[in-house]
Amino acid sequence: MSRTLFASLGALVASTLFSCSTPTPLWESGNPLDHGWAMAGPGAFVVEGDGIKATGGMGLLWYTKKDFADFTLELQWMVEDAEDNAGVFVRFPNPGNDPWVAVNQGYELQICDTTGDKHNTGSVYSFQGPTHIPTKPVGEWNDYSITVIGQDYTIKVNGEVVNRFVGERTERGYIGLQNHDDIDAVHFRNIRITEHAK
Repeated sequence: MSRTLFASLGALVASTLFSCSTPTPLWESGNPLDHGWAMAGPGAFVVEGDGIKATGGMGLLWYTKKDFADFTLELQWMVEDAEDNAGVFVRFPNPGNDPWVAVNQGYELQICDTTGDKHNTGSVYSFQGPTHIPTKPVGEWNDYSITVIGQDYTIKVNGEVVNRFVGERTERGYIGLQNHDDIDAVHFRNIRITEHAK
């Protein structure tokens, strides 16, 4: 058995073994800035209904309490228009007040159905596009699941695997949400993470 195949099987087994762990909520209600999150760059995330809504930008709402190595990040998002744009960033270093640290040193898992190929929902932004885009109609909540084991990334949208990507950047870092600009109204809720043992 080749080392590459063995490593891939190991990642799959690890993902399966730890998939039954209890997720840790990173945000459920209230102002995220009161729960260990911080803004880098312009704009904000405002509480609206049972979620938070991205406003202004381009900025980054990131979870400051700890960084993560291997994990499954789960959340829900909803758009108000099919062209609304945002992203979920993983494994970037402490950005301070510069959201571009996440862009340039982590990976963005895109949210936008209309930007094409490597920039559509489920893509690893600018690196690899999704196989398909099983999103729900505008105004309905979608489920995002991002499992990262070593350099293997598995992205699911509404329970369907849409991307399997092999990365080459750091294997540990912070997670965050993008607020893209003044016109992209993307909502998020039920942000939770399950860490996987190395």
